Amino acid sequence: MTIQKLFLTFFGAGLSPKAPGTVGTLASLPVGLAVLYYFGTETLFMLTLAITIIGIFEVNKYEQATGIHDHQQIVIDEAAGMWLSLMIAYETASTMNYPYAVLLAIVFSFAAFRLFDIWKPSTIGWIDRELKGGLGVMLDDVLAGIAGGFLSAVVLMAIERLF
Repeated sequence: MTIQKLFLTFFGAGLSPKAPGTVGTLASLPVGLAVLYYFGTETLFMLTLAITIIGIFEVNKYEQATGIHDHQQIVIDEAAGMWLSLMIAYETASTMNYPYAVLLAIVFSFAAFRLFDIWKPSTIGWIDRELKGGLGVMLDDVLAGIAGGFLSAVVLMAIERLF
């Protein structure tokens, strides 16, 4: 397997015969959690920024070589979106004063990111439909990650208000 394919498939997670996007998102979650735990949010943010920029260029190369736009095996965009959602939810949870807030942040960030990634409402859907190449592939997931993170943060804050 080439380095490009390892990168684009997030170490092969995108090669799953069923639900490669969900598998790629699940595979990226423990990596994101490990980076958060050992290196902090700033490092995960910089890593996310780096894979997003590199992803744009590598997806462009892949699409030029194959003629296929947004192949289902490409899941590096899911990793970027998941990590953004996780960062926002995790940082919100770290300010909460109730048990299991961080665990809930992890679960909500995953579920909310997948919701927005699959549903593709508003601008997320427009980007997915209209922007071609690596920018379109990466940007819709970046926005889905931000939206998922904000939704998770709102839910976490609502739970704190209730208890």
